[in-house]
Amino acid sequence: MDDVIVVGGSFAGLSAALSLARARRKVRVLDTGLPRNRYSDAAHNVFAMDGAPPRELLARARAQLEAYETVTFESAKATAATKNGDGFALTLENGETREARRLVLAYGVADQFPDLPGFVECWGKSVLHCPYCHGYEVAGRRWGTLIPANAVAHAVPLYSDWTDSITVFADGAELDEAARDTIARYGAKLVAEPVIGIEQVDGQIRAVRTAAGTHEVDALFSPRQVLPSADLDEQLGCAHETMGLATYVTVDERRQTTVPGVFAAGDLANPMHSVSASIGHGTAAGAFAHQSLLF
Repeated sequence: MDDVIVVGGSFAGLSAALSLARARRKVRVLDTGLPRNRYSDAAHNVFAMDGAPPRELLARARAQLEAYETVTFESAKATAATKNGDGFALTLENGETREARRLVLAYGVADQFPDLPGFVECWGKSVLHCPYCHGYEVAGRRWGTLIPANAVAHAVPLYSDWTDSITVFADGAELDEAARDTIARYGAKLVAEPVIGIEQVDGQIRAVRTAAGTHEVDALFSPRQVLPSADLDEQLGCAHETMGLATYVTVDERRQTTVPGVFAAGDLANPMHSVSASIGHGTAAGAFAHQSLLF
């Protein structure tokens, strides 16, 4: 039996594993190799690592962790989780079982993509979700935004700090008076018709196609609804919360979920998604999981 199993091998999971490894605890990392930011070539707004390719950062972190003799990496997907005496049992996709005294859930969230031709091809390259992560590189250029109607009044003033050329694609939704007033006040353009596709070349957006015509943009900001990328938290009975577009696992100040012995970190347990937050929360989750074995 392992002391702790970390489910997820991206920024939060590897940070949690590092805390545990340095406490000389037996920790197993289960990883599917599908980090959320695999679509992006660069991670921005990360202390001392701004612009670094995410996969290179993860490979470096994993290599450093492999130097610790108490760490085991396993390329595997856990499909079931249950309480097992004083610990927990995870069932893998191949039917095998892994057991541990504690769990750290760090498998992140999955963006819910719309069924629009060209959207996924551009995701993380020129169809983007966060101006703090990606806005600097396209500042001063032609931005489009494809977001829920109730977010327009917030997004347009925010985006205007990066560009004065904003097109709001309402996608057939009815905008309230506050949204329309905001669009007018900031000189943005409103396109009311449903969006039917993205014109792109090698992931670089060229235009947004609607039922009434084509509109050229250089970047499209379209934060998506996100849901946990696995249901182990639900199987274990962890509570959830919703904020904006994010559904996330409830944790306390020690990163413990509502299920004793189960900790969570990263985008799975935080509505404000960033690499920096994931690293910090993962480090804390690992440390507090370790302490829970002692006290």
